[in-house]
Amino acid sequence: MKTQTISHFRDIHVHAATVQQWSQDYSQLSAGSSESSLMQLTTERCHIFLEQINQRVVQNGVAPRERMCFAVPINVPGSIRMQGRDVDDSSLFFLNGGEEFMFHMPTGMQLLSVTFERELFEQALAQTAEAKEIAALLRQPVIRVSPKGFAETRHRLLSMFAQALTSEAPAGAWEHALEQAMLDELLQLMTDPACDKQQRSQSSTRSFIVEKCHRLLAAQMTSAPSVSDMCEQLQVSRRTLQNSFHAVAETTPLNYLRSVRLNGVRRTLMSTRAAQLSIGDAAAQWGFYHLSHFAAEYFELFAELPSHTTRAAIAGCAPA
Repeated sequence: MKTQTISHFRDIHVHAATVQQWSQDYSQLSAGSSESSLMQLTTERCHIFLEQINQRVVQNGVAPRERMCFAVPINVPGSIRMQGRDVDDSSLFFLNGGEEFMFHMPTGMQLLSVTFERELFEQALAQTAEAKEIAALLRQPVIRVSPKGFAETRHRLLSMFAQALTSEAPAGAWEHALEQAMLDELLQLMTDPACDKQQRSQSSTRSFIVEKCHRLLAAQMTSAPSVSDMCEQLQVSRRTLQNSFHAVAETTPLNYLRSVRLNGVRRTLMSTRAAQLSIGDAAAQWGFYHLSHFAAEYFELFAELPSHTTRAAIAGCAPA
């Protein structure tokens, strides 16, 4: 049965927790109040959502299991990185169910995500003459396609999604028609003769460095590794580290790592009650031990003091 929601948020962590079927964390990297929108629709065998966030955000998590997950960038106002690869406005994103991901989303970007049940997608793929070619394309997370074909596909997908959100027609055959139409659009896009079948795009060393630092930080959150520690663990120079973060996230390594930790504290506060965990203890879990400095940095990033953050606002959201 079809379910649909249109939501607006003033916190990216509530936004992330509201996306159905996805297990993920968002971390705000640019400073200021957060405003975002999320429209999503779930049918029997498909989940679709369209999101837009007014801040630069890094998203990481695990794609829904037993699903085939596609994402279509609607507008690209800045640099994007997906799974360590540089992305342009003619790139289709793909994830296998259960696959870990990291995605750097620039300020103000819109993203359309379409997720199919694996069985449904594989049945449709088997009926396609170019099944082997498409399967080869799906071995990578970023698929460069024809810019003209992508623009047309993007327009049709958005139109179908908008119509589905506002439709009052009964569920059933209508849902299946929507699922099939979206499947057909994506399959046809990947079989377009103008699609680059060689896909020569390679991983970006700078993106790899940033993602590795992000994961190292999550694994050592209480000890809060310094920039020097990161350089030593990755065996790269400080200049290489600086250049990598500037290219990928448009900030410094220090600001990035501090922002990820501050987001960790915010998720912790929003997933616990004040009686369960004090602000000081939540901050210490992420390596902040000087409360006045912590409060100032928290306010600078989120435009809100930690004491004003709504506690237990995210049900079942574990800090990670």
